[in-house]
Amino acid sequence: MKWSESILFQEAPQNVRLLTKAPSQDWEDHLREREQAAYENGCRDGERKLGEQMLQQRNEMVELQNGVLLSLRRALPQLIQENESALMNLALELAQKIVAGMPIDPAMLEAVVHEALQQANDAAGIVIKLHAEDLALLRKHNSPLLNGLPETGSLRFTVSPEVTRGGCLVQTRFGQIDARRETKVEQLRLTLTT
Repeated sequence: MKWSESILFQEAPQNVRLLTKAPSQDWEDHLREREQAAYENGCRDGERKLGEQMLQQRNEMVELQNGVLLSLRRALPQLIQENESALMNLALELAQKIVAGMPIDPAMLEAVVHEALQQANDAAGIVIKLHAEDLALLRKHNSPLLNGLPETGSLRFTVSPEVTRGGCLVQTRFGQIDARRETKVEQLRLTLTT
């Protein structure tokens, strides 16, 4: 098409103005109106797209938050259980070290034997097995326990390699009472873990 050719319309154009002959003020107003309309359309489109983007980001943040909370809910009981177990083991190890570090004296040995004897149902024929150093300590200090007790009568003391320092085994005709330190710690461990 050449500029010299005529332009043919299928329908007659309506509301057409010839701007070239219009005063320059009309032309500037027209350009300003079109520019303002384009600016407003751009703002509306930008606000709409920004709103959609913010909504999408908000939904992603909610999903992320829910995922983190779900992970924490799942991890918390396991973490509590692991910490309880670790604390119990630590407490038991500390108790063992404290007990192992305690000095063994006649009063402590007498208390251990008395406690074990309280569990004995039969007072006849009781044999108390001690570590060799503990029995020697009771003899050295002339412990009244070696002469027997009013509720049990005479007691027979022997040395046993099964018994560690600070503990004892009490043998009755019905069975044996284990009052060794390591047995008490193990009973404590079983009590705490069940």
